[in-house]
Amino acid sequence: MNRRFSANTLFAVSLISKPKSMKSKKKINPKKSSHRLKKIGLAPGTLVYMGKKHHIPLNVDIIYYDSENYERQTTASIDDCIPCKTKTGITWVNVNGLSDLESIQKIGNFYQLHPLLLEDLVNTGQRPKLDEYENCVFVVIKMLTYPEEGDINTEHLSFILGDNYVLSFQENEGDIFDSIRDRIETKKGRVRNSGADYLLMILMDAIIDHYFLVIETLGEKVEELENSLIENPSEELVFEIQHLKKEALSIRRAIFPLREVVNRVEKLELKFIQKETLHYFRDLYDHTIQIIESIELYRDMLFGLTDLYMSGLSNKMNSVMKVLTIISTIFIPLTFIVGVYGMNFQNMPELTFQFGYYVVLGVMFLIFVMMLFYFKKRKWL
Repeated sequence: MNRRFSANTLFAVSLISKPKSMKSKKKINPKKSSHRLKKIGLAPGTLVYMGKKHHIPLNVDIIYYDSENYERQTTASIDDCIPCKTKTGITWVNVNGLSDLESIQKIGNFYQLHPLLLEDLVNTGQRPKLDEYENCVFVVIKMLTYPEEGDINTEHLSFILGDNYVLSFQENEGDIFDSIRDRIETKKGRVRNSGADYLLMILMDAIIDHYFLVIETLGEKVEELENSLIENPSEELVFEIQHLKKEALSIRRAIFPLREVVNRVEKLELKFIQKETLHYFRDLYDHTIQIIESIELYRDMLFGLTDLYMSGLSNKMNSVMKVLTIISTIFIPLTFIVGVYGMNFQNMPELTFQFGYYVVLGVMFLIFVMMLFYFKKRKWL
């Protein structure tokens, strides 16, 4: 009995019977996987720094305040921030640099932080989330910045909210909190008369507000790329589209989980967050939804730019073919006339005419002009 195999079946059989030496093997980049390999086989809660900034020196910025007092101290030792816990006001400890695991463990021991919390604190690949512990609330968020030239920067940032303190940990020195420091120092707003939960809220609000600038910059790049594709679609623009797709995906990966983080603040009824502060977190939730809708819109536009490129390339090709077709059409009757009078017959009456050459040229020119006029009238040119 004859059996008929489909093309897909034959292709699958050929893959199965293919020798091992001929099968393609996906190579693993050791630089990308080395960080993950460090954690394999280790106990949960083991501190392993997963970032790339290993040579950033530890720098601690300590701000203590209440309604009447304000103090600020910058130090390179984690020991200087330990006595701040016993103060009656609000203390904000900002730690720059996560590669110093010994110092991270020391501050974790003093504040009695859970080992899993410390593990997520130095794990720069951790997605944004919110966890509640007995003595604190732990928040992971991503800080995005768009330099004037270059790709988008994503920095791992963690907050720990306690009774009267906020601990913030970031990979590198430099952030977007200068306006908040100025508000605390000059007693602008209600931050000096509020608790630590309000401080956490305005820190998250500064990050989320900065997302709008990032989205705006991405939108400008998408619009410029769209205009370039309409004017002159080229292969270089295809690589730019793919690059912006990766940036949009990176932004979405950093922002999208934040919606659930802010929403959980209200759902869990955290004991460290007062009821009057919940209204501000609801406003943060609305901003987060607006940002997510914007990034989804630009992602759709980027996927549409690929179709726009193919459409522009097709239109460009059609224009070229249109010009070539018109030129060929014009020369068809001219070629016919030249072919007729190129025949080597002796009894062709026009060959003995004295002005035959000029008459033929005039007729050919007249045909050329008439065809151009006809094409213009039909709007083919």
